[in-house]
Amino acid sequence: MTFETLIKNACVAALALTCALSGSLPATAASGDSETIGIRAGILDFVDDPWSKGPGVVRGDEAARFIPDGLLVISDGKVKDRGSYADLSAKYPGLKVNSYTNRIVVPGFVDGHIHFPQTRVLGAYGEQLLPWLQEWIFPEEMKYRDAAYAKEGLTHFFDNLLANGTTTVQDYGTSSESAVDQYFQEASKRNMRVIVGIAGLDRNAPEGMITPPQSFYDASKRLIEKYHGKGRNLYAITPRFAYGDSDELLSMCGKLHKEYPDCWINTHVSENPTETRNAAEEHHCKDYLGCYEKYGLVGPKFTAGHGVWLSDNEFERLYKAGASVSFCPNSNTFLGSGLFRLGKATEPGQRVRLTFGSDMGGGNTFSMINVLNQAYKVGMCNNTMLDGSVDPKWHNEAEAERNKLNAMRAFYSITLGGARGLYLDDKIGNFNPGKEADFVVLDWNGGPMATKWHQSLICGDKAPQNIDQAAQLLFGVMAVGDDRAVDETWVAGKRLYKKGVETPTRDEAMYAEGSSKKHKEKKQK
Repeated sequence: MTFETLIKNACVAALALTCALSGSLPATAASGDSETIGIRAGILDFVDDPWSKGPGVVRGDEAARFIPDGLLVISDGKVKDRGSYADLSAKYPGLKVNSYTNRIVVPGFVDGHIHFPQTRVLGAYGEQLLPWLQEWIFPEEMKYRDAAYAKEGLTHFFDNLLANGTTTVQDYGTSSESAVDQYFQEASKRNMRVIVGIAGLDRNAPEGMITPPQSFYDASKRLIEKYHGKGRNLYAITPRFAYGDSDELLSMCGKLHKEYPDCWINTHVSENPTETRNAAEEHHCKDYLGCYEKYGLVGPKFTAGHGVWLSDNEFERLYKAGASVSFCPNSNTFLGSGLFRLGKATEPGQRVRLTFGSDMGGGNTFSMINVLNQAYKVGMCNNTMLDGSVDPKWHNEAEAERNKLNAMRAFYSITLGGARGLYLDDKIGNFNPGKEADFVVLDWNGGPMATKWHQSLICGDKAPQNIDQAAQLLFGVMAVGDDRAVDETWVAGKRLYKKGVETPTRDEAMYAEGSSKKHKEKKQK
């Protein structure tokens, strides 16, 4: 052991001991205990789709549940019970309760579209999709073939997810098998639910990004066998995008899908106008979605990332297939790709499954709260285009209204809605007993200096007493606040992030936990 490592371990052990006494150190996935604990706070979750309640329900209240003074009971990483503190406290005498004032607890955020090897280049200036990939993204992703660089990048990636309240992701991976292997390992250390795969790409990319079809197939099989369904890991067969995939590679994806029908399929569809046109032409299809239908890939657990330029007919086909679309407003505006038709995607009778995605690094932030902020603005632009004020022939009042993203529609979309979009709503998304205990403790005053005074309009310095007040505070979080609203992030019943407290890595936490136990034993002797 080097002197540097010795000092570092000693510091971590001291931090663990000090913080254990103060109760401020986040618990980690390494602790492995199965104690039953309670979370007392305002608790809000969803049981239905707010869009299904129609425009008459302004905030979608009928789709949500809010308990002003609630108790969430957690055991073995899952929700055991939920209800009012007054009702449940007597049912669980002696329960260890973490109490929060001026906080709302919501289910963990679901990010349906993200790219882990783009962590360092988020916010790269000045290009639309295709030149941006060549100038910024592919050169950065090729660095992840180096294990040490991948390890560093993944540490930053997962730390940022947790700091932003994201507990479940669907990730596009990269072309490097070893980097995706490391991804699963790092996710497992944190016990996070992830969907990821090797990104298949064999044309219109530099040599270092290319995955020959047979190599892609073989590597995908190895990782499916090693990780899919193990712990909270899930595998996505990932043709990166049809413009970058040959017929042979897409055929291999179809072969994998037949062999492993319980795997997810994750790809890009109709993001940028040039890409949309070129993909259809190169695959001799009438439209972009047809490139994947050709190989039997479109169905349940298939996600079409972006869908900005989908036709009405493509939306209908996605709905009938039970497939999903991921709405990525930050990257769609940052890269100038266009405005997703949220009102069309939520059309009654053919409501497409949706996830919302950060699309970090085309999206310039990890924050799903910021995603909601931008999604609201995209929806309002669409609303103006459809309300008849621009051109009467575009007038569609119902679709215009569905583009308006109130707080209930918004937070549904990154919790239960995101879980439904990924076919994971039997496991995550709300606080029904038996669901995995992933949740976020939100500080509705967290954000820029203006946030707290703004939020005081709703209920002064008191906590919300009804769902209308809770909805208004949550809208303030997404419209005025930012990632600083995330006070704590819990994964499978363990606190992995606390605002203002540096979270140790799993290895450091294990060392610190062992040192703390030895100290206690020595003291007892």
